Amino acid sequence: MISQPYCPLPDYLKPGLKVLFVGFNPSIRSGEVGHHFASPSNRFWKIMYQSGLTPHKYSPTEDASLLDLGFGLTNIAARPTRAAADVDTKEYDQGRELLLDKINLNLPQVVCFVGKGVYQIYARKKQAEWGFQPIEAVPGVMDFVAPSSSGLVRMSMEQVVSIYRILGDYLQDC
Repeated sequence: MISQPYCPLPDYLKPGLKVLFVGFNPSIRSGEVGHHFASPSNRFWKIMYQSGLTPHKYSPTEDASLLDLGFGLTNIAARPTRAAADVDTKEYDQGRELLLDKINLNLPQVVCFVGKGVYQIYARKKQAEWGFQPIEAVPGVMDFVAPSSSGLVRMSMEQVVSIYRILGDYLQDC
């Protein structure tokens, strides 16, 4: 099998972020263009706007500008694939350790896991509820579980946005 060339996606991190958004891994499209959530079927940018987290609907090419809002972006695994299931356990385990290092180094206020499965890999838990989690993996950093923004998610857009709105409401109250 010939592997496709891809652009490694940059992490958008800095100390003291309001929220660090963590995805599973980049899509093939994101790997081709070098921007987060770039697949046309991915609803991340629409969700961010409709939930009130961003002042307008950003495009994937504006991903770096989320830092101006106090938001960062990274993934638990770096290799682009067609589906998160194409990433093997070893890659996720290594990614988990790197993610913990990134969180400890930058200490965001909240880590938002864009997909329940991302959080389950990170926290090594079999179950999780949507929203803020009762136990922090990194002391002083809240964990928030949100639905994946993939177009394959079976929840309605309204349901997904309502969960992200919880995070937006929290940030407005801080």
